Amino acid sequence: MAIIVNLDVMMAKRKISLNELSGRVDLTLSNLSILKTGKAKAIRFSTLEAICKALDCQPGDILEYVED
Repeated sequence: MAIIVNLDVMMAKRKISLNELSGRVDLTLSNLSILKTGKAKAIRFSTLEAICKALDCQPGDILEYVED
């Protein structure tokens, strides 16, 4: 897939665990894990907004387009 999810990179930069982020954005650990591993097929803007707010970042810090 040409869209790369860098959620794990941003979490490491902000020194936040998956458990802590889950609590801040009100998502289950399993849903966050699916997103973190790049297995998600879609993401809601409201979810992306909550993650960006919790990690103090921009959507482009989390999602990256790479040509195949």
